[in-house]
Amino acid sequence: MSQGTRRFPTDTDDGMLLIISGPSGVGKTTITRGVERSIADSVFSVSCTTRPRTSADVEGVDYRFVTDDEFEAMRARGEFLESAGMYGKKYGTPRAWVEEQLKRGRLVILEIDVQGALQVKAAMPGAYCIFVLPPSEATLLQRLRDRKRDDESAIQRRFAAAKQEIDSAHAAGIYDMFLVNERVDPAIAAAVDAVTRARAARKS
Repeated sequence: MSQGTRRFPTDTDDGMLLIISGPSGVGKTTITRGVERSIADSVFSVSCTTRPRTSADVEGVDYRFVTDDEFEAMRARGEFLESAGMYGKKYGTPRAWVEEQLKRGRLVILEIDVQGALQVKAAMPGAYCIFVLPPSEATLLQRLRDRKRDDESAIQRRFAAAKQEIDSAHAAGIYDMFLVNERVDPAIAAAVDAVTRARAARKS
């Protein structure tokens, strides 16, 4: 850390970028939030998105909601560490905020898909990457149905996309850990343990 950067009592010297990916319905958001709660100096990176804000969304907590024109202007200025399209909407990770948090020594958590993870890993090779897997395809399909968000045709589209995402993750060669989410609490504990070990290894 440079001498020009003000230190705070919570600053550490082992900042690390953590990428958590996984197909729709696998429980990755629950695991992401569990890791964030379990590691004191972790911060969650809030993505920009062009998707409509729902009544459950909190601006600046779930996403930063922008128009398509605003998104494209930000991308043109190089303000995204990664950006991707999903289901007709756009998502992007603000670069400056992530870089500042890493300078502060934080564990910066990104919840992004394989396409985005490949972009970030190319820009920041030191990122630690976890991909969350379902116990089986049948379990994943049931979880998608249990969410009761979509009709059956939409569920089948999401299921097909999920299987493709899993295949892409295995082919990508960037994931340090493939984490099977059979039960959420043990999965969170395993992720926290892996991240803690990875940070300790970088300090040694």
